[in-house]
Amino acid sequence: MNCLVTGGAGFIGSNLVRGLLERGHDVRVLDNFSTGSRENLTGLDIEVVEGELRSYERVHNAIRGTEVVFHLGALGSVPRSVQDPLTSNAVNVEGTLNVLLAARDEDVRRVVFSSSSSVYGSAGVLPRTESMLPDPISPYGVAKLAAERYCVSFSRVYESFEAVVLRYFNVFGPRQSPFSQYAAVVPLFITAVAGGAPVTIFGDGEQQRDFTYVSNVVDATIRAADAPDANGRILNVAAGSPASVNRLADLVGEIVGRAPEKRYAPSRPGDIRDSWADVIAAREVLGFEPSVGLDAGLRLTAEALL
Repeated sequence: MNCLVTGGAGFIGSNLVRGLLERGHDVRVLDNFSTGSRENLTGLDIEVVEGELRSYERVHNAIRGTEVVFHLGALGSVPRSVQDPLTSNAVNVEGTLNVLLAARDEDVRRVVFSSSSSVYGSAGVLPRTESMLPDPISPYGVAKLAAERYCVSFSRVYESFEAVVLRYFNVFGPRQSPFSQYAAVVPLFITAVAGGAPVTIFGDGEQQRDFTYVSNVVDATIRAADAPDANGRILNVAAGSPASVNRLADLVGEIVGRAPEKRYAPSRPGDIRDSWADVIAAREVLGFEPSVGLDAGLRLTAEALL
């Protein structure tokens, strides 16, 4: 399979690239390296196209000749979207539309789009199911929801065009940087606790999250490229097992051998209180089964970071 991974130099993207290569696929990456790292792709037998999702011409050139597009390129982070909603929309919505248009024009067989649990917001019952009405509370969640709807729309109105939407929940693992001001909680906690520094917890720490190890996400994403009944579907991809942020900090402390010093701060604008997933649909449609749990995933991540 000849495939393009947008955002392939990023955390999830570079893990996906490796997963595709291990399965014998030919891989091209499109990335502008604004948040992704060239080091994540060092030594890999791939073609790299440097460019912006906001440029239809660049996206079209990258997609030409590919069979499947894995669209992971995005401007992530809820706090960043709160600070700069205009750029979040331009990259995450207009950029996705460029990918879909170029894929349509080049007769790509299928686009697999990486969305986010943030589209659900805080309302509704738990666990989150795909049939729930989305209610995003952050600009990032709104942009991801708009991009989702474009994907589903294209799969309905353009003949032979296929798209699958995957809603990722709190992905963590190797190559996730702890150094950005928008860094995710897992690498921040691991490096802080291991270094004897306090960890900052926003809110009371009892908020529940579905922390999902990246290899589970890679497996589901690759499966989505060929699953016969996946076209036009929106599917949760998660561990399906919630844990509180306080529990996460304690697990990290057990793994690195140092009790975490917890410091609490007010909740941030756009943060969701509780979020975890029902993954029954992904099991049925993709044959997906999360094989690496939170404890094992944290140990693998700590080994890669420290």
